[in-house]
Amino acid sequence: MFTTVVDAINDRLVPGERLLVGITGAPGAGKTTLAAKLAEFFEDAVVVPMDGFHLSNFELGRLGFADRKGAPFTFDVYGFAALLRRIRAAPAEIVYAPSFDHVLDEPIAGSVAVHPTTSIVITEGNYLLYWDSVRDLLDLTVHIDASPDERLAGLIERQRAKGLDENAARDWVFRSDEANTRLVEEVADLADLRLPR
Repeated sequence: MFTTVVDAINDRLVPGERLLVGITGAPGAGKTTLAAKLAEFFEDAVVVPMDGFHLSNFELGRLGFADRKGAPFTFDVYGFAALLRRIRAAPAEIVYAPSFDHVLDEPIAGSVAVHPTTSIVITEGNYLLYWDSVRDLLDLTVHIDASPDERLAGLIERQRAKGLDENAARDWVFRSDEANTRLVEEVADLADLRLPR
Protein backbone atom coordinates (compact mmCIF):
# COMPACT_ATOMS: atom_id res chain seq x y z
CA MET A 1 0.00 0.00 0.00
CA PHE A 2 2.73 2.48 1.01
CA THR A 3 4.60 2.19 -2.30
CA THR A 4 1.38 2.66 -4.28
CA VAL A 5 0.63 5.90 -2.44
CA VAL A 6 4.22 7.16 -2.80
CA ASP A 7 4.07 6.51 -6.55
CA ALA A 8 0.72 8.32 -6.83
CA ILE A 9 2.14 11.33 -4.97
CA ASN A 10 5.26 11.41 -7.16
CA ASP A 11 3.09 11.23 -10.29
CA ARG A 12 1.14 14.32 -9.19
CA LEU A 13 4.01 16.49 -7.92
CA VAL A 14 4.56 19.67 -9.95
CA PRO A 15 7.69 21.74 -9.17
CA GLY A 16 6.79 24.99 -7.44
CA GLU A 17 3.24 23.88 -6.59
CA ARG A 18 1.85 22.49 -3.36
CA LEU A 19 0.15 19.09 -3.42
CA LEU A 20 -2.71 18.36 -1.00
CA VAL A 21 -3.11 14.66 -0.21
CA GLY A 22 -6.06 13.26 1.75
CA ILE A 23 -5.90 9.94 3.61
CA THR A 24 -9.31 8.67 4.66
CA GLY A 25 -10.96 5.55 5.99
CA ALA A 26 -13.12 4.33 8.83
CA PRO A 27 -12.15 4.99 12.45
CA GLY A 28 -9.17 2.79 13.28
CA ALA A 29 -8.23 2.07 9.65
CA GLY A 30 -4.65 3.36 10.00
CA LYS A 31 -4.95 6.86 8.54
CA THR A 32 -2.71 8.55 11.09
CA THR A 33 -0.03 5.87 10.75
CA LEU A 34 0.06 6.10 6.95
CA ALA A 35 0.10 9.91 7.01
CA ALA A 36 3.02 9.92 9.46
CA LYS A 37 4.99 7.43 7.33
CA LEU A 38 4.42 9.52 4.22
CA ALA A 39 5.50 12.72 5.99
CA GLU A 40 8.66 10.96 7.14
CA PHE A 41 9.38 9.63 3.64
CA PHE A 42 8.90 12.96 1.86
CA GLU A 43 11.19 15.46 3.61
CA ASP A 44 9.16 18.46 2.38
CA ALA A 45 5.83 17.14 3.69
CA VAL A 46 3.73 17.91 6.76
CA VAL A 47 0.57 16.37 8.25
CA VAL A 48 -2.42 18.61 8.97
CA PRO A 49 -4.96 16.35 10.72
CA MET A 50 -8.70 16.81 10.32
CA ASP A 51 -8.97 16.02 14.05
CA GLY A 52 -7.49 19.44 14.79
CA PHE A 53 -10.92 20.74 13.82
CA HIS A 54 -12.83 18.81 16.48
CA LEU A 55 -15.03 21.13 18.48
CA SER A 56 -13.69 21.42 22.03
CA ASN A 57 -15.07 19.12 24.70
CA PHE A 58 -16.57 22.20 26.38
CA GLU A 59 -18.44 23.16 23.21
CA LEU A 60 -19.57 19.58 22.58
CA GLY A 61 -20.97 19.46 26.12
CA ARG A 62 -22.71 22.81 25.67
CA LEU A 63 -24.31 21.58 22.44
CA GLY A 64 -25.26 18.20 23.93
CA PHE A 65 -23.03 16.27 21.50
CA ALA A 66 -20.38 14.91 23.88
CA ASP A 67 -21.62 11.35 23.41
CA ARG A 68 -21.23 11.63 19.61
CA LYS A 69 -17.73 13.14 19.44
CA GLY A 70 -16.28 12.16 16.09
CA ALA A 71 -19.53 12.46 14.11
CA PRO A 72 -19.42 14.92 11.18
CA PHE A 73 -21.40 17.59 13.05
CA THR A 74 -18.80 17.65 15.86
CA PHE A 75 -16.16 19.26 13.60
CA ASP A 76 -15.62 22.78 12.29
CA VAL A 77 -15.75 21.72 8.63
CA TYR A 78 -15.90 25.33 7.41
CA GLY A 79 -12.75 26.20 9.34
CA PHE A 80 -11.02 23.09 8.02
CA ALA A 81 -11.90 23.90 4.40
CA ALA A 82 -10.83 27.53 4.89
CA LEU A 83 -7.45 26.39 6.23
CA LEU A 84 -6.92 24.05 3.27
CA ARG A 85 -7.73 26.92 0.87
CA ARG A 86 -5.26 29.15 2.72
CA ILE A 87 -2.57 26.47 2.60
CA ARG A 88 -3.05 26.18 -1.15
CA ALA A 89 -3.22 29.94 -1.79
CA ALA A 90 -0.43 31.20 0.47
CA PRO A 91 2.72 29.16 -0.16
CA ALA A 92 4.92 32.23 0.50
CA GLU A 93 4.03 32.47 4.20
CA ILE A 94 3.97 30.13 7.17
CA VAL A 95 0.46 28.84 7.80
CA TYR A 96 -0.27 27.44 11.25
CA ALA A 97 -2.74 24.59 11.67
CA PRO A 98 -4.18 22.84 14.71
CA SER A 99 -3.39 19.28 15.72
CA PHE A 100 -5.17 16.94 18.12
CA ASP A 101 -3.79 15.75 21.45
CA HIS A 102 -5.11 12.26 22.18
CA VAL A 103 -4.00 12.44 25.83
CA LEU A 104 -5.93 15.67 26.43
CA ASP A 105 -8.62 14.57 23.93
CA GLU A 106 -8.65 18.15 22.61
CA PRO A 107 -7.50 20.10 19.53
CA ILE A 108 -4.35 22.21 19.97
CA ALA A 109 -4.36 25.48 18.01
CA GLY A 110 -1.35 26.63 15.99
CA SER A 111 0.71 23.49 16.60
CA VAL A 112 1.52 22.49 13.00
CA ALA A 113 3.58 24.84 10.83
CA VAL A 114 3.23 24.64 7.06
CA HIS A 115 6.35 26.41 5.77
CA PRO A 116 6.72 28.02 2.34
CA THR A 117 9.10 25.17 1.43
CA THR A 118 6.47 22.53 2.22
CA SER A 119 5.44 21.03 -1.11
CA ILE A 120 3.25 18.19 0.19
CA VAL A 121 0.49 18.70 2.75
CA ILE A 122 -1.07 15.45 3.96
CA THR A 123 -4.37 15.62 5.74
CA GLU A 124 -6.04 12.61 7.27
CA GLY A 125 -9.49 12.03 8.68
CA ASN A 126 -12.76 10.18 8.39
CA TYR A 127 -14.74 12.70 6.37
CA LEU A 128 -12.41 14.00 3.67
CA LEU A 129 -14.62 12.44 0.99
CA TYR A 130 -17.90 12.98 2.84
CA TRP A 131 -17.57 16.78 2.82
CA ASP A 132 -17.66 18.17 -0.74
CA SER A 133 -16.05 21.41 0.43
CA VAL A 134 -12.98 19.46 1.58
CA ARG A 135 -12.87 16.77 -1.11
CA ASP A 136 -12.79 19.38 -3.88
CA LEU A 137 -9.59 20.91 -2.41
CA LEU A 138 -7.56 17.69 -2.45
CA ASP A 139 -5.29 16.68 -5.33
CA LEU A 140 -5.10 13.01 -4.33
CA THR A 141 -7.42 11.02 -2.08
CA VAL A 142 -6.64 7.60 -0.64
CA HIS A 143 -9.19 5.45 1.19
CA ILE A 144 -7.80 2.70 3.45
CA ASP A 145 -9.86 -0.47 3.74
CA ALA A 146 -9.04 -2.29 6.99
CA SER A 147 -10.35 -5.62 8.24
CA PRO A 148 -13.28 -5.00 10.61
CA ASP A 149 -11.96 -7.36 13.30
CA GLU A 150 -8.54 -5.69 13.45
CA ARG A 151 -10.04 -2.20 13.28
CA LEU A 152 -12.61 -2.85 16.02
CA ALA A 153 -10.04 -4.41 18.35
CA GLY A 154 -7.82 -1.35 17.93
CA LEU A 155 -10.71 1.04 18.55
CA ILE A 156 -11.71 -0.75 21.74
CA GLU A 157 -8.11 -0.64 22.93
CA ARG A 158 -7.96 3.09 22.11
CA GLN A 159 -11.00 3.72 24.33
CA ARG A 160 -9.55 1.52 27.09
CA ALA A 161 -6.37 3.66 26.98
CA LYS A 162 -8.59 6.69 27.71
CA GLY A 163 -9.70 5.01 30.93
CA LEU A 164 -12.95 3.34 29.90
CA ASP A 165 -13.67 -0.17 31.12
CA GLU A 166 -14.25 -2.94 28.56
CA ASN A 167 -18.04 -2.53 28.45
CA ALA A 168 -17.93 1.26 28.14
CA ALA A 169 -15.22 1.01 25.47
CA ARG A 170 -17.25 -1.48 23.44
CA ASP A 171 -20.37 0.67 23.83
CA TRP A 172 -18.54 3.75 22.50
CA VAL A 173 -17.08 1.86 19.55
CA PHE A 174 -20.31 0.18 18.47
CA ARG A 175 -22.54 3.21 19.13
CA SER A 176 -20.34 6.06 17.89
CA ASP A 177 -17.37 4.81 15.84
CA GLU A 178 -19.42 2.30 13.87
CA ALA A 179 -22.11 4.90 13.08
CA ASN A 180 -19.31 7.07 11.70
CA THR A 181 -17.89 4.11 9.78
CA ARG A 182 -21.13 3.73 7.84
CA LEU A 183 -20.90 7.35 6.66
CA VAL A 184 -17.27 6.95 5.63
CA GLU A 185 -17.95 3.76 3.68
CA GLU A 186 -20.85 5.36 1.78
CA VAL A 187 -18.39 7.64 -0.04
CA ALA A 188 -15.29 5.43 -0.15
CA ASP A 189 -15.55 4.86 -3.90
CA LEU A 190 -15.01 8.59 -4.49
CA ALA A 191 -11.32 8.14 -3.56
CA ASP A 192 -8.66 8.24 -6.26
CA LEU A 193 -7.12 5.15 -4.65
CA ARG A 194 -8.86 2.55 -2.51
CA LEU A 195 -6.31 0.28 -0.86
CA PRO A 196 -6.28 -2.52 1.72
CA ARG A 197 -4.28 -1.93 4.90
